[in-house]
Amino acid sequence: MIRSIALLASFAAATAAAQSPPPVAMVSDPCEGLTVAVPEIVQAYFRSLLALPHAGTLPAPPPELAAYRKANAEARKSDWADLCRYRSDNARLREAPAAERRVVFIGDSITELWGLDDPRFFSKGIVNRGISGQTSPQILLRFQGDVVALQPESVHILVGTNDIAGNSGPNSADQYKNNIKAMVTLAKSNGIKPILGSIPPAGYFAWRPGLKPALQIVALNNWLKSYAEAEKLEFVDYHAALARDDGAIGEEFSFDGVHPNAKGYRSMARVVGRYLPDAGAAALKKAGVH
Repeated sequence: MIRSIALLASFAAATAAAQSPPPVAMVSDPCEGLTVAVPEIVQAYFRSLLALPHAGTLPAPPPELAAYRKANAEARKSDWADLCRYRSDNARLREAPAAERRVVFIGDSITELWGLDDPRFFSKGIVNRGISGQTSPQILLRFQGDVVALQPESVHILVGTNDIAGNSGPNSADQYKNNIKAMVTLAKSNGIKPILGSIPPAGYFAWRPGLKPALQIVALNNWLKSYAEAEKLEFVDYHAALARDDGAIGEEFSFDGVHPNAKGYRSMARVVGRYLPDAGAAALKKAGVH
């Protein structure tokens, strides 16, 4: 999956930091030199992808993207779950009024790119904690710092595409389910309402040629729905809103057959709107979604 699209700092400064020796052992600041950002030219490239009206041949990326990915991959050797990504912003939010962190959206690139596509949606109390490329064990590891520590009213959990793709290695459906259960347990035990999002549809993964994930996605979504019903959780069915009859994402909703484009995210925002508290309704209105 597309690697992370950070929104802070310059690429030159981030690359220099990533090249400095990382901390070792137990230290007071384990994140020194491990936060890698991208330049505006790469952010602009991804915004151009989100603006594409349908899936098809993608424009060539700028050369800065390869340099960013190399620096980011090196940093992840010392921070597998990307615990450092949102560390400083989490510290800021913990001191901010509770109204600024009423709902946390945690997930992979489908969540992260949502924020890049429509930053207005992630306002009025909705916080984006997506990290591209991540799988459920990585998201579980950062759940305490990126969700629980912020003490939101609700957490929106949207993950599974990269588990199916095996981004962090071979895994099983049972392992995925256990990670979802653990996140739900952590949320509930801390008075946070879990909202489960279905895995968006996909007929192929460009970065994993040969895989045909459509049926696996349906199977995991069926489990997510039944688990949500058993645990009395909200279940947001993005799959139904975006899928074709064959289980792939509608071409008009994606720029690459996996990630939603601007139209796809508008559809997702409409689906999730009724599950969000007043802060969500305000954000939807601000973003022009009705």
